[in-house]
Amino acid sequence: MSEHHTGPVETGASMNYAEHEKTYDLFIAGAKYGTVVLAALMIAMAAGFFTAAGFLGGLVLFVVLTVAGIYMSR
Repeated sequence: MSEHHTGPVETGASMNYAEHEKTYDLFIAGAKYGTVVLAALMIAMAAGFFTAAGFLGGLVLFVVLTVAGIYMSR
């Protein structure tokens, strides 16, 4: 920002578009899989705390939902 650029504003500074695309794809994948894991965690916690499933039942449910969610979101 401290540099002085000349030329039309519309062109902007040069960018590495390949790196930009990789960063965007990584962000989207992190958001997608993070949402799957958090949703599975909330469902498993509800099952573990409010049903007779207990800790082990909630843990098993968390693993099953996470694997199923990741498989379905690919």
